Amino acid sequence: MWFKLKETVNFMSQAKLAIGLSLILFLGSIASLAVNGLKFGLDFTGGTLIEVGYEKAADLSEIRQKLDASGFGDAVVQHFGTSSDVLIRLAPRDTVKAETLSNHVLEAISTTDSGEAQMRRIEFVGPSVGEELKEQGGLAMLVALICILIYVAFRFEWRFALGSVLALTHDVVITIGFFSVLGIEFDLTVLAAVLAVIGYSLNDTIVVFDRIRENFRKLRIDNVAEIINISLTQTLSRTTITSLTTVLVLLALFFKGGALIHGFATALLFGVAIGTYSSIFVASVAALKLGISREDMIPTVVEKEGADQDPLL
Repeated sequence: MWFKLKETVNFMSQAKLAIGLSLILFLGSIASLAVNGLKFGLDFTGGTLIEVGYEKAADLSEIRQKLDASGFGDAVVQHFGTSSDVLIRLAPRDTVKAETLSNHVLEAISTTDSGEAQMRRIEFVGPSVGEELKEQGGLAMLVALICILIYVAFRFEWRFALGSVLALTHDVVITIGFFSVLGIEFDLTVLAAVLAVIGYSLNDTIVVFDRIRENFRKLRIDNVAEIINISLTQTLSRTTITSLTTVLVLLALFFKGGALIHGFATALLFGVAIGTYSSIFVASVAALKLGISREDMIPTVVEKEGADQDPLL
């Protein structure tokens, strides 16, 4: 191991503080989602995405003015990767075909002080497809949580199962709330990252629960909180190393991966941090508050028929 703590860390002494912090973050995320909602990307809202390139650094103000004068005042214009690449997002227009729309936009911004615009790509998503993707994405997260509840209940114990699902729900809501509060675009790549956060957090939680179950059977200690503290301390080095190595990769994606996966890396960076926290202070605390005990971890001994009879008779 990279390091090993000599003394047991009393994680459970901070249970009330952790519950309070989690409630604030959870309720704050729900409030932000209710008030601000999510800034859905083109994948969910539908519309047209156009990427153009210029010879020199593009002046976004000039491009917005030209689009506004041509009847595209609702266009979202932003740099894409470099200062000479521009991404334009347009709301759905039912009466205009995507190809015709792209031609009108290109004509409007073809000549600027930055040079002549060159079409790089165009994408179109219909509103009905966007709505279907929203529904399917939400359903995917719900099914994942239900399957995890069933899996953990069979492998461990129902209190652990509830604790893990509470932790995962906590992670998902707060991660999505993070995007709502900051107004970061939520698209399919971010949805994929949220599902990845569920898997990452569950893996960490299963490792912790496995050690707790092992220590319940091995250690002769009646204090449940102490057994959980010992288990968390024993798995802390593994959790730290896993989180740090994952964060290093995500930082590389965040800074060097380009705009296409910027939201994906952002969601995973935040999700890894909140997932590591929830494995310690949400899942384990929930199992403790639900009344987990040694008796729940000891397998039931099934007596064989005739085991109480004298074998010599």
